[in-house]
Amino acid sequence: MQDTIKEIFTESIQVQIAAGEVLPSALEAAAFTIAQSLINGNKLICCGTASCHMLAQHMAGVLINYYETERPCLPAIALSQEHINLGSSNQSDDQETFARQVRAFAQRGDLLLVLAINGNEKNIISAVEAALTKDMKVIVMIGDDGGELVGLLGANDVEIRVPSKRPSRIIESHLVNLHCLSELVDLTLFPQEEN
Repeated sequence: MQDTIKEIFTESIQVQIAAGEVLPSALEAAAFTIAQSLINGNKLICCGTASCHMLAQHMAGVLINYYETERPCLPAIALSQEHINLGSSNQSDDQETFARQVRAFAQRGDLLLVLAINGNEKNIISAVEAALTKDMKVIVMIGDDGGELVGLLGANDVEIRVPSKRPSRIIESHLVNLHCLSELVDLTLFPQEEN
């Protein structure tokens, strides 16, 4: 059993090293996009698949509160995963849960951050499509080959693709990437004097 534990840690570390090689430019672009959106008076709207929903909530919470250094609140919201209409049990409504909230709450200039595993999750695809109809920029955090989501992105959108096919490794890397984004946004918006 201890060998299995060591293998899990080794695999996780290897994915992080690979991500550290391929993601810096995407993370830099995403951090700049978030900072610019906030400077312009817009908000960050976050959502994630069932396994990534907690990460979407975490990112919104970090911006509203703070990451590691206390600073003013930044406007962010995590979309609800709960059914909007309790009277409906239609599966197509499940796929529209985030899209309907984007259509209801988002304004032009807001930024949508989505977290997914493989890019083929219908509720995330619908949310991105809804954002694009509102001329919003999108940051997509995914793994595997990027799936259908990759085909939706335009030149102003950002794709942060974890180099792994394993959902557990992708989720772990998403958390590291979100913390990286949080720190970069703070450094951009609230530069600290060097000691």
